[in-house]
Amino acid sequence: MSGRGGRNLAEAVRKAYSRGETDYKMEPLVLVDGGDRPVGKIRDGDSVIFCCRRGEREIELTDAFTAERFPYFERAGFKNLNFVLLTLYHEKYAEMPVAFAPVKVKDTLAACVSGAGLKQLHVAESEKFAHVTFFFNGGDSSPIPGEDDVKIPSPRGIPFEEVPELSLPQVAGEVKKGIAAGYDFILVNFANGDVIGHTANTEAKIKCAESVSRYLGEIAEEAKKRGYVIAVTADHGNLEILCTGQGKPHVAHTTAPVPFVLVDPEADSKVIIADNGILADVAPTVLHILDIPKPAAMSGTSIVHNNFAGGRRVLLVILDGWGLGAEDDSNPIFTARTPAWDSIREQNPHTSLRASGGAVGLQEGKPGNSEAGHLNMGAGRIITQDDVRLDGSMKDGSFEKNEVFMNTVKACAEQGSALHLLALLTKKSSHGSIDYPLALLRMAKEQGLEDVFVHLIFDGRSTEPGSAPDLVMELEAEMEKIGAGRIVDGVGRGMALDRDQNWEKIKKVYDALVSGKGARYS
Repeated sequence: MSGRGGRNLAEAVRKAYSRGETDYKMEPLVLVDGGDRPVGKIRDGDSVIFCCRRGEREIELTDAFTAERFPYFERAGFKNLNFVLLTLYHEKYAEMPVAFAPVKVKDTLAACVSGAGLKQLHVAESEKFAHVTFFFNGGDSSPIPGEDDVKIPSPRGIPFEEVPELSLPQVAGEVKKGIAAGYDFILVNFANGDVIGHTANTEAKIKCAESVSRYLGEIAEEAKKRGYVIAVTADHGNLEILCTGQGKPHVAHTTAPVPFVLVDPEADSKVIIADNGILADVAPTVLHILDIPKPAAMSGTSIVHNNFAGGRRVLLVILDGWGLGAEDDSNPIFTARTPAWDSIREQNPHTSLRASGGAVGLQEGKPGNSEAGHLNMGAGRIITQDDVRLDGSMKDGSFEKNEVFMNTVKACAEQGSALHLLALLTKKSSHGSIDYPLALLRMAKEQGLEDVFVHLIFDGRSTEPGSAPDLVMELEAEMEKIGAGRIVDGVGRGMALDRDQNWEKIKKVYDALVSGKGARYS
């Protein structure tokens, strides 16, 4: 093996490309030594730091290593594996070592609706279910009195671009049931704009926009019949840009503002909507329409100035990844046939909301994401995101002084055990940054820890498709400067960071990390 293992893996990735694989869906690639033995596998007594920060995509792989009850596939039976989380994705991991534990957001929109004794319904397909529950409810998975949650399975076993409608018919069907049942507040996420926006398929993006328009129109008609006030918005941009400036398919989130449209079938006078809003204004707006007092903790303000004395029922529709883009053929939303969306926006009061950068607690200029978007909307205030907290800690030096990290590295050095870093190969994803494992490698070098193995997850979403080999080589160059670590395997984000219970994918990743199963390279 040459250098720190980067050149070997980069060449293995290029060979995988020739087999038709992509960064996102890359099957496991496993480094072997001269005797064809896997290098750097996770063993009992070792420590693992999962260097990803977001959550819903990290849960399944975390469960594979840590859950006491795990019926999905046979595991190694570790008795003494120290598994460290970068951030707390779910309350069930509260007793595990977490380097940057979050502060729960209280007095959320959902909590206020519950406190008023009203009934609410949250609906999404599985690709975005955590966003209408865990994230929208302030990072809390605890059941809320009066809240019913419905999860519709997203399509499985078929590329999403082949089913751009996803499970939207079923999602819309559940919303219609909720409208008929008379829930006071209904929240629904249409996942399509973000999920399909991450693909490189132009036709799928156009069909996606057409499906969103169709089912938005259907539920809006039902809601209007029942007297609901309908608010339509989005969590961030994505779908509205077809190609990059270099003419390549655009597959990432954007900094575009998002729409906010209010449909009130009973308005006696023109609805007045404020301009220059942010996503944190959504919760105060919904509370205003429901006639529920806004808690002091909510710094957002109602976008709507009309009087809704006595309260009205509200349907909040979040079009995931549906940003406001150019009105030309560079925008699939504009190109597609979207009569219902066009009618709703043109015939009702509307404005735009800022959904990226500092407006949602991210670094200035950084594209929005689903977690930040839903968290800000549900909280009614700007919530500082993990990337800001973590990047701030790296700038002020506190990252490398984090007690959880220090204890982990020190224990490995004293016990002679290995440290494993599960790292996303990207510079700007909302799931993480390669800067984190590099900082940990510096800590390991200072402690004299030699056995540090880097297990890479190729991105293919926040990175350009096909860029993995170059990024691997950049990483190796930085590792050479530090003088620590060895890159021992790689796998696609679509495999390792699944969020749709595709346990056969997680098994492949687990087996690669633990047993060295996968396409071998040397």
